[in-house]
Amino acid sequence: MKLAQDIILKPIITEKAMDGISSKKYTFKVAPDATKPEIASAVEELFGVKVAKVNTINVKRKPKRLRYKSGYTSAWTKAIVTLKADSKTIEFFEGMN
Repeated sequence: MKLAQDIILKPIITEKAMDGISSKKYTFKVAPDATKPEIASAVEELFGVKVAKVNTINVKRKPKRLRYKSGYTSAWTKAIVTLKADSKTIEFFEGMN
């Protein structure tokens, strides 16, 4: 069984992600092999909130180049977690908005 800390890797802090906070949508970088029920239970366990739904996006790798060396960025999975209307907000994101 995976721990919640192994599923939720880090929060995504961009302008688009911060706009979603007003409608109780929070964005996280998650483990690539995590399922939607695992992500929902991990967010509920870590932050003490009620999750309504989880949307996941597989972010593809992108080619990058540094002078004559070429390579790729790593592929990762993004999860957009929507909280229930009666749920409290996540305190971590309070000071950033």
